[in-house]
Amino acid sequence: MGQSNLFILMIAIPQIFSQAVKQNECVCNLQNSDPVFPENTLAKVQTAAAECIKDITSEKMTEVDRLLLGLRQRIKQLNENVVTLEKEDDKNLYGAISLRIIELELAEILTLLNTLNRTTSNYHHLSIETAAQLQDMTDMMVNLVKFDKMQVIKKEHENQQIKKDLEKCKNERKATLPPPTLSPGHCGLGQMVNVSGPKTYSLTKYGTSYPYGAWGRDVNPAPGDEKKYWLVVLSSSNVYGHYVRQYSTMSTLLLGLGPADTYISSSNPTTNTIQGPNMVMYGNALYYNCYNTMSVCRFNMTTRTVSNVALPKDAGYNSKFPFGLLGVPYSYTDMDFATDESNLYVIYATTGNFGNVVITKLETSTPPVLGQTWYTSLHKTTATNTFIVCGVLYATRYIDKETEQIFYSFDTKTNEEHYDLKIHIRKMQTNIEYLNYDPRDHLLYVYSDGYIVTYEVMFQ
Repeated sequence: MGQSNLFILMIAIPQIFSQAVKQNECVCNLQNSDPVFPENTLAKVQTAAAECIKDITSEKMTEVDRLLLGLRQRIKQLNENVVTLEKEDDKNLYGAISLRIIELELAEILTLLNTLNRTTSNYHHLSIETAAQLQDMTDMMVNLVKFDKMQVIKKEHENQQIKKDLEKCKNERKATLPPPTLSPGHCGLGQMVNVSGPKTYSLTKYGTSYPYGAWGRDVNPAPGDEKKYWLVVLSSSNVYGHYVRQYSTMSTLLLGLGPADTYISSSNPTTNTIQGPNMVMYGNALYYNCYNTMSVCRFNMTTRTVSNVALPKDAGYNSKFPFGLLGVPYSYTDMDFATDESNLYVIYATTGNFGNVVITKLETSTPPVLGQTWYTSLHKTTATNTFIVCGVLYATRYIDKETEQIFYSFDTKTNEEHYDLKIHIRKMQTNIEYLNYDPRDHLLYVYSDGYIVTYEVMFQ
């Protein structure tokens, strides 16, 4: 054998045989006795799963909740109108008007009920079909697991469980901690200790194509407007807006029923156009950053006239000192507007204050007037949003896709600053483009990637 030029390699593995075909060459033939993996079955499972994901979306899952909320709101409104009718019914003009309003309310309630019934019926059929599909996919996957000779799937399940345990541990570590000792506020509420919710979560009728906007209530409403809600969506390049949409109640806003549009200008962008998502409604007037200037604009909703006041000459505008996250700016957010229990504020940054946040009280005259000013050490581009509660400015920052953190406070009464707050906001979408506090209901009104959301502020 040592004199032979042919070397035959024998491999002691079952079903594998070696044979010499040429001098100094070896070929191995593999014969697999296992059945062929059913790729078609796996493809069917993947297709069925994709169809389920397509049929069951987050919008559909929240549709019934929105309809029920709207129905409750309308029934409450109807009850109030009936009580009003009983008090004022003099068999004459006012009684007839109130009765007509009640008739309209009943018609809208019937419409909501019909929509709810149709939606519920559709969901019932979808639930039956989905349950059958899930059972079929489960059976097919059980059969496919038999091909997992090396228990890869079993190990993957164990890894998934470990990941869930790690995520749970991470969430527990991120749980909201009590903030450091702050002044107890100056309006009898005590210090803010937590933010709960979301309490309301709904996609606007504009959809996710318009991720920048703002909404809320008039903090200082005119008599009769206490229940109104306003909405502004930046419909031009996610930068500009030229009209305000108002709804009579929360339910009509959630369902997109009966909006009333008030136009500031005829088009975008032009003089008096809204620039950027930060704005507030106060005393029947919308306050916002006026197009391409460092000026605060005040739009009177009744007279449809605009007046303005300029910020200091070194104030940032046109994305010089915008809010941002992880080095990515929120465009045209140089000015922010905030309301608390007694005042209206504009929040911005100046070169004189090294790009740090400046707070100025706005006097709500026509035109508006700049009032008392405070200077902070918070660099504006490190925050994503600000709001004010009881004279205390709070700033938020991006933590991850699920969490926004209130990390900073500045007390306008004492000038005390704190950077070590750890109050978390559980997000429903990745970004929060707009955030403001309403002292009437102690809620944070949020516009987040096309969704309108509310959170409840909790005090000690």
